[in-house]
Amino acid sequence: MSGKPAVKSATLSKLLLELGPLGVFFFANAEGKRLMEWFPALQALGEPIFVATAAFMIAIAAALAVSFARDRKVPVMPLVSGAVVLVFGGLTLWLKDETFIKMKPTLVNALFGTILLGGLAFGKPLLGFVFGAAFSLTEAGWVVLTRRWGLFFFVLAALNEVVWRTVSTDAWVDFKVFGIMPLTFAFALAQTPVLTRYAADPDKT
Repeated sequence: MSGKPAVKSATLSKLLLELGPLGVFFFANAEGKRLMEWFPALQALGEPIFVATAAFMIAIAAALAVSFARDRKVPVMPLVSGAVVLVFGGLTLWLKDETFIKMKPTLVNALFGTILLGGLAFGKPLLGFVFGAAFSLTEAGWVVLTRRWGLFFFVLAALNEVVWRTVSTDAWVDFKVFGIMPLTFAFALAQTPVLTRYAADPDKT
């Protein structure tokens, strides 16, 4: 029993580290003009989306640093996503072209989808290597879960492409913060029957 509060605390901490940068991104975009008034140096960045991109990059780097300092390692998916944010965010600021930061979710999700489905093509349900410490599933269970998540990542990539090409920048930011994350959480919850049906160790799962 004494271990459960610690586990919950660690889970909440990881969640905050992942959602925190998104909150910073949303706030900086919404209040970009006001931030530029308060801090004139930010006016060199131009539009609020560029202020938000710079703030997002700083928040991502800080979250990765805190995660490493706490656990002495950084999970693969946040590390890859963070690296893409830094590269595409840098291109966005350097070229003053918001297209790069808007395409970041497309690239990251397509990359994850390709890795997961590509692994299955070679008989390797790679999701088991990422979450094997958290869930105990049979081989068939990892195959099912990996296939579903791989397809879901491609759906997110396609959805992001449609949204950023058809709506305003502010609307895209809203979608990134209040669309992608809720969809991901809802999809994750929908996989609960898979975790139960293919549980190799019901108590652990």
